[in-house]
Amino acid sequence: MENIELLVEALKKEGLRFTEQRKFIWDEITSSNDHREAEDIFLSLRKKNINVSRATVYRTIDVLVKNNLVRKLDIGDAPSKYENKIDSHHHDHMICLETGDIIEFYNEELENLQDEIAKKHGYKVIRHVHQLFVKPIK
Repeated sequence: MENIELLVEALKKEGLRFTEQRKFIWDEITSSNDHREAEDIFLSLRKKNINVSRATVYRTIDVLVKNNLVRKLDIGDAPSKYENKIDSHHHDHMICLETGDIIEFYNEELENLQDEIAKKHGYKVIRHVHQLFVKPIK
C-alpha cells in the first residue's frame, strides 16, 4: 500500500476528508525520522508558506497516532514528540533529562527478557513502549 493511501484510509476510518492541508502535514511528518513536537511541525509548514491551522495539525497528528502511523513519545514535563512509524523498525528510546536528546536503541536480549517475563506470568507481549529517562554520567 502506498504511503498516501495509508493516510487516506486512516482519515476515512475517522470520518475525515482527505485535504491538501492534511497531505502537507503527512508529507512533513513522513519526510523525516526526527522526533518533533506538533508545534515544530506546524511552524515548519508555516515557514514553507503552507496555509494550515494549528488545530488541523494537532487533529491530524492525533488521527495518525490513533491509526499507528505515527508514534507519540510522552517525555515527561516537555511537550510530547512524534515520530514517523512508516518503514520504521522497532526500537526503544533513551531520553536525556538534561539535553532533551532522544537516543534510539534496540537490544535483542532486552526484547527476549520482556517476552520471558510476560510468558512466566501467562501472557504474550503484543506491543510495548520502553523509554529510559537518563542523565549523563559525570
